[in-house]
Amino acid sequence: MANRGTDWLAQARRDLAHAERAHQAGDYEWAAFAAQQAAEKAVKGLLFGLGGEGWGHSVWRLLSGLAARLEVPEALLDAARRLDRHDILARYPNGFPAGLPGEYYTERDAAEAIVDAQAIVEFCERAFPRP
Repeated sequence: MANRGTDWLAQARRDLAHAERAHQAGDYEWAAFAAQQAAEKAVKGLLFGLGGEGWGHSVWRLLSGLAARLEVPEALLDAARRLDRHDILARYPNGFPAGLPGEYYTERDAAEAIVDAQAIVEFCERAFPRP
């Protein structure tokens, strides 16, 4: 079977671009979620590229699993922890005591998520094995 790692990384880049467009549109919860998705797909792409597989949706757990194969900076693990908060909270009203996710997310939340995702995507692209 062909290694699909590059496809996952390419989709991560598209998700990151979507996060930036959502941020510009003021859809901050969707920007944060798309950023989380970009990071998740980038790490899964790197895992596939290294001959492994990535299961689950926690960017932090996926990155932590890479530590056996390569050095993952603590700052990236912290970024992953922050991004993992957006996987559910950004999408579902029952993540908060009342109201919509869009009422809780701010421009700063979205901007931080995009910066965190950008760092993880770039790390995964640099670490991806070259033929």
